[in-house]
Amino acid sequence: MKRQDNKQRILLICASFIMALTIATPLSAKQFSALVFTKTAGWQHDSIPAAVSAVNYLSQLHDFSAVHTSDANAFTSENLGQFDVVVFLLTTGDVLNEHQQSDFQKFIRSGKGYVGVHSAADTEYDWPWYQGLVGRNFVTHPAVQSAKVNVLDSGFPGSEYLPSRFLWTEEYYNYGPEHSDSLNYLLSVDESTYQPQAEWDEVKSSGMGDFHPLAWYQEYDGGRAFYTGFGHLSTSYTNAMFLSHLYGGIYWAATGKGIEQ
Repeated sequence: MKRQDNKQRILLICASFIMALTIATPLSAKQFSALVFTKTAGWQHDSIPAAVSAVNYLSQLHDFSAVHTSDANAFTSENLGQFDVVVFLLTTGDVLNEHQQSDFQKFIRSGKGYVGVHSAADTEYDWPWYQGLVGRNFVTHPAVQSAKVNVLDSGFPGSEYLPSRFLWTEEYYNYGPEHSDSLNYLLSVDESTYQPQAEWDEVKSSGMGDFHPLAWYQEYDGGRAFYTGFGHLSTSYTNAMFLSHLYGGIYWAATGKGIEQ
């Protein structure tokens, strides 16, 4: 009996020690939290599932939390308050009502971040504040083609993994004029390396000319905004260069860190 009593006493001591360690050593927190938003009110990209999976992979690789939704009811001040960045991942059309827009504005103005991917530039045309946030509107695009892309700023997070000039296959958007005067450009496409002309009913475009931007970032209305025109093809979301580019934008928008001067 004494031997069994001693054994139980030892087990209780060990259990108490483990409990004390658990209380004294909190679980490590994720470095930031992202809300991944994929609502569409127009064209819906087939690449959305691959895009969501890619962001989930990045969240595991880089130790941040990612919550996916296509429900605009997530845009309340109370819910948004738990996130550091909202990723408009292949959104299209009018996706937020007036109350949701107001709460999202408060989110950005509190110092938080926005990331827009590809058709995020084809979103909320009637909301001037959002147009300033995303920077430029989508106008048209030609067929998917390969073209040469130039890196304009290698000091932005993730850009260090990109060659100064590389071949990429994409649905290259033609964009309208700037809606913000604080855009910092990261990538451009060389229109001499593909056919930029596009015609959609009465909308015609011969491209954007000598300067055709693809990605940019800015500080906007108290917060941060990053946009990339990449992301049309599902297969892009398995490409290491693109994933480093995408994560760099998410990381900077969420934290404001990583830019080399």
